[in-house]
Amino acid sequence: MAKANGMSLEQALIKDFSTVAAHDRVKLQVEDVAPTVEEDQMGTTLVYFGVAWSIPGYILATTLLRAVTFNRRRKLLTVIGLSALLSSVGFLAGVGLGYLPDDPSTMVVAFLLTAAVAAFSSGVAPFTKQFFPAVGMGLFIVLSVPSSGVAPVAMLPTFFQYLHDVMPLGNAVDALRGFLYFSDAGVLRPILVLCAWIAAGLALLGLDAWRHHRQFVQQGSNAEENIEEPPVEDPSVETPTPTALPVHHHHHFGESVPMLFGTVRNAQQRPLRHVAVTVIDTRGRQLVRTTTNAEGEYAVTGLPEGYISVVVSSSGQTPVVDQKLLQSGVAVQADFVLRGRPGGTPFGGAFDETDTTTCRG
Repeated sequence: MAKANGMSLEQALIKDFSTVAAHDRVKLQVEDVAPTVEEDQMGTTLVYFGVAWSIPGYILATTLLRAVTFNRRRKLLTVIGLSALLSSVGFLAGVGLGYLPDDPSTMVVAFLLTAAVAAFSSGVAPFTKQFFPAVGMGLFIVLSVPSSGVAPVAMLPTFFQYLHDVMPLGNAVDALRGFLYFSDAGVLRPILVLCAWIAAGLALLGLDAWRHHRQFVQQGSNAEENIEEPPVEDPSVETPTPTALPVHHHHHFGESVPMLFGTVRNAQQRPLRHVAVTVIDTRGRQLVRTTTNAEGEYAVTGLPEGYISVVVSSSGQTPVVDQKLLQSGVAVQADFVLRGRPGGTPFGGAFDETDTTTCRG
């Protein structure tokens, strides 16, 4: 028997063959051909480490949905970097505590598992929209964990045996067992399955990028068509909300980065204070409203991808409207010049004495 396949399978084998040995009146001899490390008494530690590498991949994907100033390239680089970090930390912790053999190939499998879950979750989110949390939890928790190998695969119901062959967690556990306890036997297929999940996630991201590009082209040729809203995110993570920001020329770590910013000046190129700046989506809904500061500057973030209209207005001035295209990870600058209306009141007065910023999600 092989303890690396799980103690419950070991016990089942010993029980069955003890009956055979008793029937033949011979003594049963048991040899463990794949013993686990001392701390892994049940032979299931790899499953729990697999879960510990899998769940952060889903959490990473939901977190990146809020990173509205990250383009797709930066999101992919973040997935790669954090997957490498998590795999290294988990491996070092497992070896240090005596739960994993000291074999660096563990980090390769852990990296592929985390990246597979994160990439596929990121790719499927724009298509599942408000159902994304249910899809993600269903795939990577409800279906993955029971079929992962907590109970030996041979002892699982047929449905979960089939799931084990295709789910990333189950294949990662198979690859880890092959590398660590079975002299690299049978690791090619699970590695290819993990790579296939990564490829599927990248394909979905590419499809979503193409879909947005086509919508932008159509919006440019048909102003009446609406741009589809971005996906609803995991409710366990705060969703991005169109928000006015104080203007900072140097942003510190952790501060929100503007998606739309600019200045408002008069015909003499002097900055105008307390000018109302309103952002409206293609359906005519107000996303956010703010006012300019003493330097005539404004900034907002949390806006969806697609076309938006920026309306700039002030007492005694002719309002100005401009349409801008917002894309993931690209900060857009929109500057305006306001000119006085015939018969309008001069800019200033009581309106200058207010300094309020209102936001609406």
